[in-house]
Amino acid sequence: MSKKYTEDELLKEIKKRNKEAEKLLNDKDQMERFLERLEAKLQQVPVVGKQLSNLPVLISLVRSYMKKDYQDIPLGTIIGIVSALIYFFAPVDLIPDSIPVLGYSDDAAVFALLWRMVESDVNEYKEWQEKSGKRVIDEK
Repeated sequence: MSKKYTEDELLKEIKKRNKEAEKLLNDKDQMERFLERLEAKLQQVPVVGKQLSNLPVLISLVRSYMKKDYQDIPLGTIIGIVSALIYFFAPVDLIPDSIPVLGYSDDAAVFALLWRMVESDVNEYKEWQEKSGKRVIDEK
């Protein structure tokens, strides 16, 4: 039994975290600690569905942005990605993550919406990585 969320509800959840995302983007050390905790949480997710399978590349993109290796991306895209990552990391959101399987369905819905919004920017990042010889995942 899974609840269907409207695009507006999901977008509202992402935007609620924009200020926190902007704060993280202004503190490289705090952002790195956040990304490390996020990666640890990702290891605990029992089943990574299609929507959540893009998390590692999003984490990599944020790291590249913070290191100033890759800046050819709109700030709004970065803020949206970080806001969605904050949503994923939060233990209490629309459906608490402690509820087996169902607890990550809202996270997957948020990332599906985010992906539709940022896919072309992320694909450009992946192309940049391929051309520059950088790895897409695990570039601490």
